[in-house]
Amino acid sequence: MWKLKSTRIVKHYLSTNFLVLKMAKSSFEYVKKFEHDDSLLPNTWIVIRLDGKCFHKFADDHNFTKPNDLRALKLMNYAAYTVLKEYSDILLSFGQSDEYSFVLRKDSCLYKRRSAKLLTTINSKFSSSYVFYWNKFFEHLPLKYPPCFDGRIVLYPCDENLIDYMKWRQADVHINNLYNTTFWTLILKGQLTPVQAEKRLSGTVSADKNEILFQEFNMNYNNEPEIFKRGTILLRKSLLHNKVNKSIIVDVHDDMLKDKFWKENIYILSVKKSKQNLMYKGPTTEIIEDQLSKYENHLEA
Repeated sequence: MWKLKSTRIVKHYLSTNFLVLKMAKSSFEYVKKFEHDDSLLPNTWIVIRLDGKCFHKFADDHNFTKPNDLRALKLMNYAAYTVLKEYSDILLSFGQSDEYSFVLRKDSCLYKRRSAKLLTTINSKFSSSYVFYWNKFFEHLPLKYPPCFDGRIVLYPCDENLIDYMKWRQADVHINNLYNTTFWTLILKGQLTPVQAEKRLSGTVSADKNEILFQEFNMNYNNEPEIFKRGTILLRKSLLHNKVNKSIIVDVHDDMLKDKFWKENIYILSVKKSKQNLMYKGPTTEIIEDQLSKYENHLEA
């Protein structure tokens, strides 16, 4: 008798709630009409660029070394590396200072190419990784507050447009870094104030700045670390490790302004997956070492 009564109560409860859900769906579902389709154009290169917001203040508050803090750059690279690990549709990324660009496959259908979904998830992954791995690079410097990154999506219809975009971002590294290196050298070694240094560099060209560094401070700008002068490129390669080809993400500081880079990495622009020129023969960086150690740990487990 009790089982029969319980069964009726359950059936009544389920039928009543089903009716409520059905009514709610039919009466409230109209709000979905206010959503707009933000699917990106097909067959175009998707570039997502993230930029630090108020990063000058963030850098000052955390005592970043001027003009370049290697710890900060490595943290940016590591955060970008975690993004590439998460999303295989990202073929290439490039970072400098407080910005990072991510290039998705031309035929990518990630999140159905929905603009808001792509931008928010990749920005969220990058930003959260920056905070999560802060102590990995700033062991003795507490994070006072989380950084903020804004983002945008730009579509490029052809390979030439994409290549020119990447060249533009790397050319920007050289212009900014040469200026900043000279500016801070005048302040830190030349004892000028920021206003005086800015006035000294007003109207100068690249040759003038190189001359100031060399003649007054015995600095050859060409000897500055490549990561400062060119930024960092992240791309996918194969590495022969213990007689096994291992697919990895590599961080390099190659010159994208020259055609040689694009000829050697022509597979990046190919819609079809290719193994051409995928073998990596460069030095073992911290990011590569991180992947190899995890690979070894996986084999031992």
